[in-house]
Amino acid sequence: AYNAEQTLEKTYKDIPKKYVDDVILVDDASKDDTVKISRKLGIKTIVHKKNKGYGANQKTCYKAALKQGADIIILLHPDYQYDPKRIPAMVKPIKEGKADIVYGSRMLIEGDAKKGGMPTYKRIGNRTLTIYFNIMLGTKLTDSATGYIAYSRKVLETIPFLRNDDGFKFDEETIIQCVDRGFRMTEIPIPSRYEDESSSISFRKAAKYGFGLFIKVLSYKLQRYSTIKHK
Repeated sequence: AYNAEQTLEKTYKDIPKKYVDDVILVDDASKDDTVKISRKLGIKTIVHKKNKGYGANQKTCYKAALKQGADIIILLHPDYQYDPKRIPAMVKPIKEGKADIVYGSRMLIEGDAKKGGMPTYKRIGNRTLTIYFNIMLGTKLTDSATGYIAYSRKVLETIPFLRNDDGFKFDEETIIQCVDRGFRMTEIPIPSRYEDESSSISFRKAAKYGFGLFIKVLSYKLQRYSTIKHK
């Protein structure tokens, strides 16, 4: 979480408690009252003394969740951009043994991302990167940049997520790691919801992020090709 004082409480209150054993919030050195509100709500709160980045925030959270013995770990942003009420649908494929990772896709419902307020440059960039991912990695995703993800415990115990980027490339790097290890992926439709308080990166940062991922995936494919060629 980072500067989520305006949306944290309503996000937390929409979480269907009978499907969730515990909630962990990792605060990335917010400058507002995010930590105060989190503790007031009774949420287990871990605080970074300095801002470490989106990926580093997840690393801290996943380590804490695994330590607590979680069987399924769900990434949910506290900015209310992703609907907490979809948690039962997110965990269902994992509980039924049909998937190891579940992605909440804002693109499965035609036109919903635009209707939900997703900026045009993000929609175009998302679709472009997702197509690239599918071609290069053999995946069948529709929203590779989603921030709503459910992992089985086995996934996070297996992939070396601590090696991943501390910034915004973290999620896509986990996709590469999961593909490399043969984990099963699926998606469920979720509404796209961009409000004034929802977090979003600028066009410049999005372009830099996209280029970085392009190089990352290409590097992975070249490495895999080299490994196969020399066997």
